[in-house]
Amino acid sequence: MNIAALVSGGVDSAVSVHLLKEQGFMPHLFYIKIGPDRDTEWNCTSEEDVEICRWLAKRYGCPFDIIDLHKEYWEQVVAYTMDKARQGLTPNPDVMCNKLIKFGCFEQKAGYAFDKTATGHYATTEVIDNKIWLATSPDPVKDQTDFLCQLDYAQVSKLMFPTGGLWKHQVREIADQAGLLNAKRRDSQGICFLGNIDFRDYIKAHLGENPGDVRELETGHKIGEHKGLWFYTIGQRKGLGFGGGPWFVVKKNIKRNILFVSHGYEPEKVYKDHITMNSIHFITEPVSNPNITFKIRHTPEFHKGVLAMRNDGIWHLHAEEKIHGVAPGQFCVIYDSNSHLCYGSGEIS
Repeated sequence: MNIAALVSGGVDSAVSVHLLKEQGFMPHLFYIKIGPDRDTEWNCTSEEDVEICRWLAKRYGCPFDIIDLHKEYWEQVVAYTMDKARQGLTPNPDVMCNKLIKFGCFEQKAGYAFDKTATGHYATTEVIDNKIWLATSPDPVKDQTDFLCQLDYAQVSKLMFPTGGLWKHQVREIADQAGLLNAKRRDSQGICFLGNIDFRDYIKAHLGENPGDVRELETGHKIGEHKGLWFYTIGQRKGLGFGGGPWFVVKKNIKRNILFVSHGYEPEKVYKDHITMNSIHFITEPVSNPNITFKIRHTPEFHKGVLAMRNDGIWHLHAEEKIHGVAPGQFCVIYDSNSHLCYGSGEIS
C-alpha cells in the first residue's frame, strides 16, 4: 500500500510515522507549506518544523517532500476568514484548512498518487455496513473530529489516523521510547499558520478598524466604543476592556455597527437552547436518528439535542440545556447520541 504521511514537525505526526514503520509500511512524508501573508514565505516555526521533518525522514529512511500550498491557502482559507469576519461572523479557518488545503489541494497536487493519507490527528474511522464513518478519539481533550467536520466522504475514506486510538500521554511515551527528536516538543496552539501572532492583530492588519458604539442590551445605554465588530464574538468575555464589567458580548447589529453587551446575570440573555443552520454537510449519510450530541467549539464536552429540518428547509437543533456563546458563523458539529460517530456539521445562522 502506498501511503502519504503528512508531517508537521510535531510529536503526533512523528509518532504516526513511527507506527506506520512498525507496521511494515514505507510512507512518503510530506510537509505542507502555508503562511499568513500573500507575498512572503513565512510560516511561524517553518524552518524548525522542516528540519525536524527532514530528520524524521532520514531516521526512518522515508522519502520526503515539501508541498507549497501557500498561494492556495491565501486564496481559499484566508479569503474565507476575512469574508466571514467582515460580515461580523465567527470564522473557523482550521476547519476550512483541513477541507480545502490538507485534504483538498494536497490531494490534487500529490495525494492522488497514494492509496492512503496518514495524519497525526486525534480521530478514528469506523466501518459500519460497508460505509466508512469519521469517529472520535478515546482522548476527549485531544479529539479533533470537530476540526475534520467539513471533510467529504471521499476524503475520510482515504485517511489513516495511526495515533487516533491513543491518548496524548501514550503518544508522548511512544515518542520518548523511540528517541524521537520532538518527543517533548510543545503542541502548537491557535490557528495553524499564525504562530505567536494574535488573531486580532492579524484581522486588524487586513480589515483595519471600524469604530462604533458599545451598548448595554437591557438599557440601550452607551458604555463605550468598539474598534470593529470583527474583533468580537458572541459569548466573549475576556479582553473586552469595557469598564463596569464583567460584560459578555450578546449581539451585533451589523447595519448600525453596534456591539451589544450584557452583564450576563440572566441566562436568557446570553444562553440559547436553540440553534439554526441553513444547511448541514453530512460526511457519510444524513442523520436518521434525531437524538444527537453536538459541539459548537473545541471542548471535551458534548451537548445533547434533537435535530430536525422544518418545512422552511432550515435545520433546527433544540438543546437539552442552554448553551453559552452560540455565535453565527461557527460550525455546529453533529455526532451520534453516544458522541462517537461524527455525522458532519452546519454553519450556525
